[in-house]
Amino acid sequence: MRVAAILLAAGLGSRYAAATGSTTAKQFITLGGRPVIRHAAEALAPHVALIQPVGDPAMLEKALEGMTTLPPIPGGKERQDSVRAGLEALDALPDDQQPDLVLVHDGARPYVPARLIAEVIAALAEHPGAIPAVPVADTLKKGENGVIADTVSRANLFRAQTPQGFRFPILRDLHRAAEAKGDNMATDDALLLESAGFSVALTPGSEDNIKLTYEEDLVRLERLIGPTLLPRTGFGYDVHAFAEGRPLIMCGITIPHDRGLAGHSDADVGIHALCDAIYGALAEGDIGRHFPPSKNEWKDADSARFLVHAGELIRKKGGMLVNADVTLICERPKIGPHAQAMRERLASLLEVDVDRISVKATTSERLGFTGREEGIACTATATVLVP
Repeated sequence: MRVAAILLAAGLGSRYAAATGSTTAKQFITLGGRPVIRHAAEALAPHVALIQPVGDPAMLEKALEGMTTLPPIPGGKERQDSVRAGLEALDALPDDQQPDLVLVHDGARPYVPARLIAEVIAALAEHPGAIPAVPVADTLKKGENGVIADTVSRANLFRAQTPQGFRFPILRDLHRAAEAKGDNMATDDALLLESAGFSVALTPGSEDNIKLTYEEDLVRLERLIGPTLLPRTGFGYDVHAFAEGRPLIMCGITIPHDRGLAGHSDADVGIHALCDAIYGALAEGDIGRHFPPSKNEWKDADSARFLVHAGELIRKKGGMLVNADVTLICERPKIGPHAQAMRERLASLLEVDVDRISVKATTSERLGFTGREEGIACTATATVLVP
């Protein structure tokens, strides 16, 4: 039997974003040095002939680079729309490539035991559908207006997981029928089979098959997936003199000021210090080793490129950035009004949650070159976890 998998990555992860402040969809954040969804794809790959990713094509191509998958396709407004798009893409394949069975998996579930996937597929020999599920162990309470309204019996209750498996023609036809009726609110695909009277088998799920929803889920997944990681801390320091006729760029943000900073690149003192802190934590020298000022290609270069490189080097080593702390030292301009934008820009370049980045400022009480407003200095520390 030919098995395909639809890998869903169209959701925005609103609960995760609200809890963490992350601007990156949860399925694309870094976990153990790789995107969450790549872990999910790698778990599925040994069990299926085809993987059809559904979501932002550009993001998926980057996250799944080097893997053999079908071309990613855009998702829909609702989960059901995205599944249907994946089914139609599989249905459009030549007859000899179309699957007999299809798995539907949430890209935000990166840790899927091989046993779980195999048992879902095996159950489809006797049932049109099968889902992994975990029995409810906790006492359930129904609440109204902040108080208990009822206690719900947990007997015969299960928590549904993915990948859910189905005979391909049945799931395809049920999705088409639901679309024709304008019904697109099914929270999982098993519901479509249940409503149509098909039997759906329950196979053993796993407590480790965690769907990334809240920040604490990421901590649990890092323990499961990541190797033993050791903390390393690096320190960076940089200084640039003021110069006429140049924009003032700090931490990736252009700041209104009467002067900019002198330097071979764009003289972003914040990014330069942070790069040195990261390179120091990784024992990779300093920024001049990677981007020598003697080379003309870096003249007036956007320092964002340097920080992207530093972040990629962390991930290449299988590590993760725990925290970065940047302190700008100057009398003027005032940094406070721009600190949040700086944090968000640095977090975006490093592909981490903004709560891992700190940007603050101090003066030197009119002492020294910064006190005389001859230039701006910056210190930075970075803590990374690496194998």
